[in-house]
Amino acid sequence: MHSPTAPDATAMAVTDGTVVWLGQDSVGRALHPDAEVVELDGAFVAPAFVDAHVHATSAGLLLTGLDLTGCASRAELLDAVRAAPGSLVWGHGWDETRWPDQRPPTRAELDRAAGGARVYLSRVDVHSALVSTSLVELAPGAREADGWSDTGPLTRAAHHHVRGAAKDALPVEQRRAAQRAFLRHAASKGIAAVHECAGPDISGRDDLADLLALADGPEVVPYWGSLEHVDLPVRGLAGDLFVDGALGSRTAALSHPYHDRPDTSGALYLDAEAVAAHLVACTEAGLQAGFHVIGDAAVAAVVEGFERAAAAVGVPALAARRHRLEHLEMVTPEQAAKLGSWGVVASVQPLFDAEWGGPEGMYAQRLGVARGTALNPFAHLAAAGVVLAFGSDAPVTAVDPWAAVRAAVHHRTDGLGISPRAAFNAHTRGGWRAAGVDDGVTGTLQPGAPATYAVWDAGQLEVAAPDSRVQRWSTDPRSRVPALPALDGPAPTCLRTVLRGRTIYERE
Repeated sequence: MHSPTAPDATAMAVTDGTVVWLGQDSVGRALHPDAEVVELDGAFVAPAFVDAHVHATSAGLLLTGLDLTGCASRAELLDAVRAAPGSLVWGHGWDETRWPDQRPPTRAELDRAAGGARVYLSRVDVHSALVSTSLVELAPGAREADGWSDTGPLTRAAHHHVRGAAKDALPVEQRRAAQRAFLRHAASKGIAAVHECAGPDISGRDDLADLLALADGPEVVPYWGSLEHVDLPVRGLAGDLFVDGALGSRTAALSHPYHDRPDTSGALYLDAEAVAAHLVACTEAGLQAGFHVIGDAAVAAVVEGFERAAAAVGVPALAARRHRLEHLEMVTPEQAAKLGSWGVVASVQPLFDAEWGGPEGMYAQRLGVARGTALNPFAHLAAAGVVLAFGSDAPVTAVDPWAAVRAAVHHRTDGLGISPRAAFNAHTRGGWRAAGVDDGVTGTLQPGAPATYAVWDAGQLEVAAPDSRVQRWSTDPRSRVPALPALDGPAPTCLRTVLRGRTIYERE
């Protein structure tokens, strides 16, 4: 159990969804003789994970629809489209940087494979997409919009037009089924809460309303990525409120051109003035603000926006709102120090570095090795006092919390990773803090904390006692070992996920 108040505890008791006691199993049985006891047979218990950045419908469609993440070539992608049933083919996950010729299909090639079907295939970063001509016909504004291409992937505003058309063509029940599939999948990974980063250009109001109506899985913390309010109970006007785009699609805003495309420096959608205005408005309204920010030019605009906002409302008021930044990949130690002083939360994705970091990865292709190996500096952010909250950005990377913890520890660039304990905290307590829950106990296991935890198969660990139990009891072999489960071996298997005393997942 992750309990600073009882590091040697081997059992806990829960009443009405709250942890009421921790200690030794024998003592617990004497104190709670009528407790329901659940046998764990050597499993261990820890606070449940929080995924601080997801897109539930898109991630669910990856589970229920066309998964292109394993395509190793353009030909494989086109074969997958040919085999896909239905008049609307929604796929995700292609990454041309891993293909032999590093070229995505042309629209003509996609049309031949589609056979007249409407096709929307988002790139792995979801900032560009391959689309069929029949889908473009449903989005006439795309041809005149920024980011239009007659032959290749669509980006920027043109992408938003066709994505909106694809969303509108998606049957409502298919959308809801995708959401349910995603939430079930998240719970099976030991996740008890997800931060849904919705918005008018991402998913839409009805999509978010349907998601919030689902009540039998992980808690959904909703964000709306817009400068404008929405008539839903969102946590803040934050999440994917785009200051820029993504590196893979070359739309992240850079201070110097892309290494592999010197004719472009990306796209800046909001400047420092707009950032400051949004921060001031949200601070004065008692709301959490936030932005999607990746490139160094975008980070510079955000930092300047925070400086202007601090001058307008004062640092205490600004810091009290715990405004958040999504991704925050190209940030310097000096900028991190400023963000820490303003109480900023960094909602970051360690699997980005695992997927695209290092001297041979996509970041280095796009930015050159010097710039491309300095991204996602978790150590600098943590040292500056920035609250770290880990997530997947599903469907961009897999919902795999233990892999994310491992990636944060074993960063591809020496000196940028953090300790196992800090990484685990960022994926548990950090997610609750990012959502404004900072009571000192949520996200831990100690008396007074919500009983939100996951039970894990500890087959690779030394078992503390042969009669390991939980009940609202739970035993924890980790109390007998110096650290978290080995991050270099097989990941633990989730046996049960519990949210405030209610089981939301149980492995059969």
